[in-house]
Amino acid sequence: MTKTFIALLLLCATGTAFANDAASLRASGAWIRVMPANLPAGGYVTLENTGDTPVTLTTASTTAFGHAMIHRSSTDGGMGRMEMVHSVTLPPHASTAFAPGGYHVMLTDAVKPLAVGDKVPVTFTLGDGSTLPVDFIARPANATGPTD
Repeated sequence: MTKTFIALLLLCATGTAFANDAASLRASGAWIRVMPANLPAGGYVTLENTGDTPVTLTTASTTAFGHAMIHRSSTDGGMGRMEMVHSVTLPPHASTAFAPGGYHVMLTDAVKPLAVGDKVPVTFTLGDGSTLPVDFIARPANATGPTD
């Protein structure tokens, strides 16, 4: 047997040959708050890491908007602020909510106007290079969650 074949056999035996971070993630309740005119929209979702190791979310992208960035809203000394973040660590065996007032996907420059009920595909890229595609549902500007 060649060394390459033996290495491949060992990888398969340990279960790491085809594993990726996206395999341990589950997305639920994905929605976008549709704003009037061409104002930026916020995307919200709950990401559950069912795996045994942390997963790092590094970027978001979509063809429905010119830009998709991961942001975090916070309040410091009574002042609201929003900042772009370069990654979010999703702890093992836990859920991380992207929700109003916290982490969210900031979507700017809509390619076309969104209507309530439209599906918007967003793809998250993870630290290992794998991707997690998620369909977000467009909700009205006064929505506070995925189904209210």
